[in-house]
Amino acid sequence: MRKLLILLAILIACVAAIVATWIFGGRQLSLFIDRFGTIETASAQVKSIAYEGSGTGGVLLVNDLGLSLNDPGPKISPSVGSTKDNQFALASAGKVFAFGPLISTAENAGDRLATERPAGDDASLAIRRSVLSWPTPLDFNFMTGRSPSWKRHVYYQLRWKKSSGATLEMFWRYEQYFYPGNGWGSSFMTREGFTGLIQLDIRP
Repeated sequence: MRKLLILLAILIACVAAIVATWIFGGRQLSLFIDRFGTIETASAQVKSIAYEGSGTGGVLLVNDLGLSLNDPGPKISPSVGSTKDNQFALASAGKVFAFGPLISTAENAGDRLATERPAGDDASLAIRRSVLSWPTPLDFNFMTGRSPSWKRHVYYQLRWKKSSGATLEMFWRYEQYFYPGNGWGSSFMTREGFTGLIQLDIRP
């Protein structure tokens, strides 16, 4: 009987430790698992891409889906503009990727650039989410009284391969909140130091 009680106490302690880790370290645990794989929820071919901003920061519009270029990591620091031959381009770490010829539309006013995917280019946008969500019983919004009970990460991955062989890959991470009675909300929630543009790779 005594051994049974000891085993039961150990089991309860282990369960309590797991729950505590899930609550207080769930975000980091989710990030760790995401390194090995995420769940794809949607994927689409890119038909057009545009930019609204002053050259640094701003918003990249992929098929009209807005993805922020504000406050990326210091090693990324993208800039957007046009090349000498009037190509809409993005530059980072000394490398330049030209999406295609600038097009003129009624919306192209002020700080807006746009182009359509050139024939022969392969460009896609995939949306993925974390395998593991984490509970947030300690979160409370004193302004609205509504707080999410769960959170998870959502990833947006832009891949663009030119017919010349040049490639661009961009990776954004955001948080998504779950509200009881309403389900999962916007997948563009931000948290300083964890969300936004987290990877940009131009090759060659």
